[in-house]
Amino acid sequence: MAAQPLTDRTAPLRVGSLFSGYGGLDLAVEEVFGARTIWFSEINEAVARVFSHHWPDAPNLDDITTIDWNTVPPVDILCGGFPCQDVSTVGKMAGLKPGTRSGLWAHMAAAIDALQPEWVVIENVRGLLSAPASRATLEGDDNEQRNHGDATPTGATPRGVEPDPWYLGETAPRPLRAAGAVLGDLANLRYDAQWIGLPASSIGAPHPRYRVFIIAHRTLPNPTRLGRFPWRRKSPAGEIQARDDRAQSPGHRPGAPRARRFPRPEEPETLWSLIGQFFNDGESTPKL
Repeated sequence: MAAQPLTDRTAPLRVGSLFSGYGGLDLAVEEVFGARTIWFSEINEAVARVFSHHWPDAPNLDDITTIDWNTVPPVDILCGGFPCQDVSTVGKMAGLKPGTRSGLWAHMAAAIDALQPEWVVIENVRGLLSAPASRATLEGDDNEQRNHGDATPTGATPRGVEPDPWYLGETAPRPLRAAGAVLGDLANLRYDAQWIGLPASSIGAPHPRYRVFIIAHRTLPNPTRLGRFPWRRKSPAGEIQARDDRAQSPGHRPGAPRARRFPRPEEPETLWSLIGQFFNDGESTPKL
């Protein structure tokens, strides 16, 4: 398959599809973005045959856990609805964590990190907002700093610390939810994300079928090129200034505000248009 350069905006945007199913979300993405799907990943053979019937030129990359992303053609848009069984309110709510089917989100995050698409579109069930999530323990991280299950229990006072009459800091932190984990991962990957949840009945469908949609946009153009440039540059006066697109930790000292936002070529009209197309209703604004 001949790969077109990502900067060629005369050609349709290219879509990569994960957890593809029969292709309902892909139809919506193609319609809204004016794009075409160039490959997909689906392990259910019967469903994959339906997808291949509608996209005969798109190869199936098969099992997402075995894909070498270094060999996959680049895409402008990556979409998918990772498995919902462990975050669904009608299931056991095992949560978004390593070893669960819903934990396959980690492989989608790895694909985003490797492919660096301009856009990411995610769909999942309502339980994404309430199901728990936990992070894999990093090597050498004995305290599991990214999980808060061992936080100071309510009512306990650390030795040597005077009691607080207002009990500030003595309540365990709020647990990490699946949606928060997904949005946090996207932020770590330098994507700005918006999400919305709504029932299909809000846009005229005869059933509720509540779904959560997340659309994320890459914040930095060509992020893989950042390493080719120095982190700081000299101004004409000889002063050192920070680059506008420099990655900075949350604890950095305040700097000069950005003078502009990076352009977003071919941005869809609204998030509502994507939702409307997904339910094949044709309307761009929900009837709330």
